[in-house]
Amino acid sequence: MSALALKWGERWSRWRGAAPVEGPDALPVRVHGTEFTRTRAAPVRVKGFDQPLIWVTVTLLLWGLVMVYSASIAMPDNPRFGNYAQTHFLLRHIVAIGVALVAASLVYQVPMDSWDKWAPWLFIASLVLLIAVLIPGIGKEVNGARRWIALGFMNFQPSELAKLGVLLYAANYMVRKMEVKERFFAAVMPMGVAVAVVGSLLLAEPDMGAFLVIAIIAMGILFLGGVNARMFFLIAFVLIIAFGLMIALSDWRRERILAYLNPWDEKNALGKGYQLSHSLIAIGRGEIFGVGLGGSVEKLHWLPEAHTDFLLAVIGEEFGFVGVLTMIALFLWLTRRIMHIGRQAIAMDRVFSGLVAQGVGVWMGFQAFINMGVNLGALPTKGLTLPLMSFGGSAILLNLMAIAMVLRVDHENRQLMHGGRV
Repeated sequence: MSALALKWGERWSRWRGAAPVEGPDALPVRVHGTEFTRTRAAPVRVKGFDQPLIWVTVTLLLWGLVMVYSASIAMPDNPRFGNYAQTHFLLRHIVAIGVALVAASLVYQVPMDSWDKWAPWLFIASLVLLIAVLIPGIGKEVNGARRWIALGFMNFQPSELAKLGVLLYAANYMVRKMEVKERFFAAVMPMGVAVAVVGSLLLAEPDMGAFLVIAIIAMGILFLGGVNARMFFLIAFVLIIAFGLMIALSDWRRERILAYLNPWDEKNALGKGYQLSHSLIAIGRGEIFGVGLGGSVEKLHWLPEAHTDFLLAVIGEEFGFVGVLTMIALFLWLTRRIMHIGRQAIAMDRVFSGLVAQGVGVWMGFQAFINMGVNLGALPTKGLTLPLMSFGGSAILLNLMAIAMVLRVDHENRQLMHGGRV
């Protein structure tokens, strides 16, 4: 039996491609308790980054590329876009992804210790750009909102950089304030002031959706960084009151909330509830399996911004409930994997890296949740894109830069786990 076992063991090793190793590297192992043979030692191949995270990101990017083309192909029929080719938005989206991939590859090369040092300066740079976008002649106004800076090849949206800037600053801040995190005024108030300054600049654009995401990112990092639960709930209560006052003191925000509560009312369906009502019609038409890729009717000038904020509605119409469920599963897996990488870093006492990774998870997860909720009528309408999928150069750029940071965290985790140094 021992000879037969040895023979089959050799065949198994050859099938796996393991080459025989003689000498001191070969390890003695007992076979069936009677004789000894030697194992064939082979070097362990260590992956430099989380490949499944790469593949789910690529899947969302490619699916988003297809859907942006599908949702925008009929837009040149509208006189407003009469000078555009049918591939105009597709080509711009491809360029944005290309630029973002180059930027992400550069970000991946930067050690997390460097981002820790640069975090306050990046936060200040984002504040400067948020101020610059409000200056006439620098900021570009579209539909009454001044949110973009024209760069020629793309329109840059400083609020997207502010998300990353606040994320890095909050992680850096929590590491510096770790000793006083139980004291409200010493630990939380300075961060609250920073978020309030960013929020006031965003509301001046106005961009309440971006402010909501930034507030959630900051709160998530404070909570994950170990802030006392009572202080966390006090912050949440203050934010709820603040957002309530913003809605109560703004006529158009109040009208949007009322339209959300009853989008089928005649006044709302032709006004503030127009996008929501047509989004629900699109998703309803898709039923279980959808009408097929390219078969959407709502994208034919019925649903505004179908290629940006309401891309999910087109997905629901063309791929049905199955398509929407698949997309939700992909975002759940993406968020779960990113949070796992963050927990690994914190377990190895790399608190800044862990908080950055988990902050990216909070960012991607909650922004996707808000966008899906808006498209499905579960949340009031907000001008937020679907991460990694919707048309928008600034969003794609910052999304991929954030994912690159998570991959860098994972790479450094693997180096430490295998005895290396960061």
